Amino acid sequence: MSHRYVTIVGAGQSGLQLGLGLLDNGYQVRIISDRTPGEIRSGSVASSQCMFASALGYERDVGIDMWNAAPWVEGIGFAVPDPAAPGEKLFSWAARLDRPAQSIDQRVKFPALIELFTRRGGEVVYEQAGIAELERYTQESELVIVAAGKGEIARLFERDAQRSTYDAPQRALALTYVHGLTPTPDFSRVSFNLIPGVGEFFSFPALTITGACDIFVFEGVPGGPLDRWAGLTPEQHLEASLDVLRTFLPWEAERAADVTLTDDRGVLQGRFAPTVRKPVAALPSGRTVLGIGDVVVLNDPITGQGSNNASRSAQTYLEAILDHGALPYDRAFQQGAFERYWARVKPVIDWTNALLQPPPPHALGVLGSAARYPEIAHRFANGFDDPADYGDYFLDPEGADRYLAGITARAA
Repeated sequence: MSHRYVTIVGAGQSGLQLGLGLLDNGYQVRIISDRTPGEIRSGSVASSQCMFASALGYERDVGIDMWNAAPWVEGIGFAVPDPAAPGEKLFSWAARLDRPAQSIDQRVKFPALIELFTRRGGEVVYEQAGIAELERYTQESELVIVAAGKGEIARLFERDAQRSTYDAPQRALALTYVHGLTPTPDFSRVSFNLIPGVGEFFSFPALTITGACDIFVFEGVPGGPLDRWAGLTPEQHLEASLDVLRTFLPWEAERAADVTLTDDRGVLQGRFAPTVRKPVAALPSGRTVLGIGDVVVLNDPITGQGSNNASRSAQTYLEAILDHGALPYDRAFQQGAFERYWARVKPVIDWTNALLQPPPPHALGVLGSAARYPEIAHRFANGFDDPADYGDYFLDPEGADRYLAGITARAA
């Protein structure tokens, strides 16, 4: 096969995974990174990145399989506090995943993947890529894929008003990486807590630069009591995290009684609007570049799908490029590769956007019934791996009624 030449701008989940997959298939690949492995390792945490089994499988398909000794996430737990009885749960349940999930701090993962990519014959160039650099890459390679969504190149990709549900941030976000959290009984899990009208909190085991840890993720409704993260020192950020747990989720505060920060850069806060962008951007010369991952579909972290989507997009683009053979990478190819990804990611977006709204009665009905019927808990938990399943019974009021009626009839 001819050595087709692809340049990928950005050394994150989608760019590195796609680059490794293309190398495996005989392509010549260059990755552009604005940071060296050393700079990534010594930087701040960037995300919470819990990857479910399908995404981990896409990684294994391209030879990413380095962290079998790291903590595994074996299930999903769900709790809703009782608004009428502070400190009590309205309901709670936990269910095992059929196949475990895993979270590797990107400060650990991306340097290792850059080094793997180089060992396998890929080229890495360290530079800040702006419009002028993109013009150069399009002249030097047959296809340029943009996997880095910051600065002037991010603005090249136009927001898709038809496909974007929101135009403003729906949550104030915070991450806290900690040591010393008491493990959950029976099996490790994502412990998800929904505080209606206030926000969400979840935590799960992970691997960071200082070893095994747990990651706290806070999602506060803007202007509410969980919108409190801006401008804090790392110590204040940890104290604010514990204060939220003591105030709203005492059962989580109890597990967190002895936690410490993993490191001074193990905290992050911010907010962004979930956005879908048009995938093909034209440069001043008229040549085009194709967006991937967060550049084109930026999802709120409430459903923990960001790195899973990045992995899905890399897998989908890899399939599209391999299927395309020796044909030119014209605009129609670029748009088609994205549409193939959009078909896979739209159910994820629909589910995520639904969870950003106050839960409708039928959704609370499904979640509450999961505390009584383990098969509902199992189905909901395993939907995190393939959110397409939620459309039938969780997002649709009539589907929810039919599903619950069938389960109660069988139980009777």
